[in-house]
Amino acid sequence: MTIIDSGDVTRVPKRDLPPSMVERMTLILDAFDGRASRLTLEEVAGRSRLPRSTVHRILHQLVQLNWVEHAAFGYCLGGRALGLGGGDGGRGEIRAAAAPLLHELHLQTGMVVHLTVLEGGESLYLDKVGGRFAAQFPSRVGGRGPAYATAGGKSILALLPPETVECLYRRPLRGYTDRTITSLSALHVELNRIRQRNGLALERGESVRGVACVGAAVRGPDGPVAGLSLCGDMRTARLERVAPLVVDAAREVSLSLYPDQEGRRRRGSAGTSNNCSHLMPADRLVRA
Repeated sequence: MTIIDSGDVTRVPKRDLPPSMVERMTLILDAFDGRASRLTLEEVAGRSRLPRSTVHRILHQLVQLNWVEHAAFGYCLGGRALGLGGGDGGRGEIRAAAAPLLHELHLQTGMVVHLTVLEGGESLYLDKVGGRFAAQFPSRVGGRGPAYATAGGKSILALLPPETVECLYRRPLRGYTDRTITSLSALHVELNRIRQRNGLALERGESVRGVACVGAAVRGPDGPVAGLSLCGDMRTARLERVAPLVVDAAREVSLSLYPDQEGRRRRGSAGTSNNCSHLMPADRLVRA
């Protein structure tokens, strides 16, 4: 860095740009490496080590081609980068509706927040927001994980008919840790527990050792559309304290996507709702 005496202007030495546009685009897309789901223009420029003006121009082109989305809180990977073939089946709408609540959950708890959808028997990560602990969790936006071993995935599976779950897992379940559910009968027992907790799912070291998660499903008129979860260190995470926040956030996303659902729910189920006051008490929740 060189300081010019006239006017005290700070200049950063110029850096040779990669010779091809493909290389520059790759550097920019690589900036979204799973550590953060949304980046500002300055963050993308810093991570790619490209000039801000160059990054801005290329990002604009990537947005037009659906490789990147320019949404609230900055830029994030688009449908093509997530492997969705350009048409995301409404997943972009789910991400947009959930984005403010994901950030709010992270600010409230300091935990890693995931937004997932079910694809086959796997959870596809649509979004991830987190701090220092996020780097310790191997999930990444656009990546996949076992739905039967994650809180967000199990919250979705619990709202599906048992025969649908049977079809998803015809092959033996893979064990990721010594805590992973590896039999279909045990999975059905676990999903029934989740239904008894009004859809609240728990996970303690089932997919990643030392990680504890709590999740709830985002519900649509025809069933679950996504899973929302909070993850933290199993030694310190107080799931009973953050569980109501997850349920409320999932419900808010549902109402944002399907505003007519609340009226139907009230007419069809007087005395029941997704509100946290109807959940199992916190001390019983953790032991369940």
